[in-house]
Amino acid sequence: MANWTSFSSGSCSKTSSRWLQFVNLGNNRTPVMKLEDLRFRKCKRNENGVDKPLLKRSISSYYEERPILKKEAATFHQRSKSVKEDKRAVETRRTKGFRILTPFTSLNSCKSSINSELLSMDTVVVFDFDLTIIDCDSDPWVMKQLGVTELFESLLPTLPWNTVMDKMMGELHEQGKTISDIEASLRTIPLYPDIIRAIKFAFSLGCDLRIVSDANLFFIKTILETHDLLQYFTEIKTNPAFVEKSGRLRICPFHPFTVAPHGCNLCPPNMCKGAVIDEMRKSIEDGFNKRFIYLGDGSGDFCPTLKLTEGDDVLPRKEYPLWKLIEKNPSMVKAKVHGWSNAKDVEDLLMKLLMP
Repeated sequence: MANWTSFSSGSCSKTSSRWLQFVNLGNNRTPVMKLEDLRFRKCKRNENGVDKPLLKRSISSYYEERPILKKEAATFHQRSKSVKEDKRAVETRRTKGFRILTPFTSLNSCKSSINSELLSMDTVVVFDFDLTIIDCDSDPWVMKQLGVTELFESLLPTLPWNTVMDKMMGELHEQGKTISDIEASLRTIPLYPDIIRAIKFAFSLGCDLRIVSDANLFFIKTILETHDLLQYFTEIKTNPAFVEKSGRLRICPFHPFTVAPHGCNLCPPNMCKGAVIDEMRKSIEDGFNKRFIYLGDGSGDFCPTLKLTEGDDVLPRKEYPLWKLIEKNPSMVKAKVHGWSNAKDVEDLLMKLLMP
């Protein structure tokens, strides 16, 4: 907790208006406010003959006159108990996912913080996974790590991607590759610190975080668990995956091929992300009044982009298929468009959109 100290120079009677309040952050002292509105009693002379001012009103009485400040300061101190604060964390506020509030934070700043958190509680942030949360395609990554890229690429022109992945899992099993080998290859996929901070930041403000991806559940869960991020997501909509008793990994289509096709000509046969977004809005309480922020990169992300409304935001990765489709069909997109190129851009955009 911050330590509050005061000081002045000169005699009390002439310099009380020049007293400054400081918040002691480690070895740094940062002035935050003049105490001109605090009155002092008459100076009391100590045994050394030095005038010593006495504060007429305490900090607690200052809080009582400003209940909003008291509430916000209490909220900050409560959060501080669960977070180890260091100098860098204080100086770079975004790493903690909330604003640093002092007892003398302005009323406008307090109101802004409250409004941002209320806004975020009505916001659903939907991430694609490959080339959005991670900066690669997880399927080719695993194929390369396990040495079957050539076979994988030879099958892609002949079958749907999802079907090829299931077939490749069978091939790996026949070669003696185990689930542990697949997990080990997935754990080598890096995540940039910026995207990790962005996820934690949005979550800390009360956003509902979800993933809609054409990867598969086994890959996504393994990667998120490796980086301790799984608990931040309410739901993952992707192609199902399970391990058979024999140890073979099976990857299935999100929309089973045994039932009627989803009928969307914008999406691959195994998954229509637009239909997923529609179902998501219906399943969330008051979902049609929620603000959606959608992040993606591929052509399969164009259909869900068209499901967004004027109050929503879409964040396409620049120069990737989604970005190009939006550029070619701007009149079809109702949501506000915010392009990004890297994980740092994602972090900055989410901070801007969630804490305007």
